[in-house]
Amino acid sequence: MKDPVLPSTNASDPNPIATQRSARTLLPGHIHLGVAKEIVPTLSAFGIDPDPVIRVAGLDPRLFEDGANIIPHAALGRLLTLCVARTHCPHFGLLVGQRATILSLGLVGRLMQHSETVGDALNALVSNLSIQNRGSVPSLTICGETALFTFSVYQPETESVDQITDGSLAVAANAIGAVCGGEWRPMEVLLPRAAPKDPEPFRRHFRAPVRFNQEVATLVFASGDLERKVVGADPLLRAVLEERINAMKDPSASTFVDDIRRLLRTQLTSNRCSAEEIASLLTMHRRTLSRRLKGNGIRYRTLNNEIRFEIARQLLEDTKVPLAEIAAALGYSEASAFTRAFRRWSGQSPLAWRTGLP
Repeated sequence: MKDPVLPSTNASDPNPIATQRSARTLLPGHIHLGVAKEIVPTLSAFGIDPDPVIRVAGLDPRLFEDGANIIPHAALGRLLTLCVARTHCPHFGLLVGQRATILSLGLVGRLMQHSETVGDALNALVSNLSIQNRGSVPSLTICGETALFTFSVYQPETESVDQITDGSLAVAANAIGAVCGGEWRPMEVLLPRAAPKDPEPFRRHFRAPVRFNQEVATLVFASGDLERKVVGADPLLRAVLEERINAMKDPSASTFVDDIRRLLRTQLTSNRCSAEEIASLLTMHRRTLSRRLKGNGIRYRTLNNEIRFEIARQLLEDTKVPLAEIAAALGYSEASAFTRAFRRWSGQSPLAWRTGLP
């Protein structure tokens, strides 16, 4: 693991806690603590004082007193890297996610609780998580009698992607169980990480078969579950929550590029990522998409390649997925084309990157 890089601090800010709390709209690359707040009790359960570990990651331990506080997504990755090293626990992220509940998802979790059906609840999560997390993105796909809930990290060069993903799927399973009923469980779980020596903690939490070395992190379950009614949902409270969430969304240009990155991360591995298709998802013309990106100083092809490289890097580092399968997942017809592209991005072949050879 790489040594953590400490972010710069602003000594002139007399109250960084208040500054974090005052932010309503998330900037790209930032998250509300939410689920990550559970890092503190998880470390404590190992007999480790959390405060020194949090400080080494470049964060103020006081931030973890309130799940509404905001931190950089990159800092979360650094902190999880340190936590795994200090605890010697390869499934630390899973333990963090286990402790989290639907309420750890803040306003979005509340909205899920008051959605009419389980499908509405998951669509609320997919549509609105960006108000709380600008580093990862969920998606929901229905394939006949099967539903696929996936979760992906899209911020470039984030550390401990496997830990973030483990924890995210763990709390997603908890949240779906909360709106479905306590006996709900997925049919199977797919994880884009190498199989651990002891997979039992994963099987125990998800109560389902777990497959490692997969291309995307996914909860697989019966699509009929989406039709279940959410017990105790209040339509009036739902309307209030939707209004509050919509008021927190930022339509400005500062988040437009980040929104495209989020979309690309969910679409790339399904090969539905042409500029025309992305523009269609945003209900705009292809030329409008290009013009808005150009106004932000970036081209669509650059963003597309950036996300491809990030997915490829994650799969090469965290899994044993064969190169041919990674190439196919990223839309390359031949492994050789993927190898040429990866060499342009990194200066190395995919095999050299995976093995750590120069």
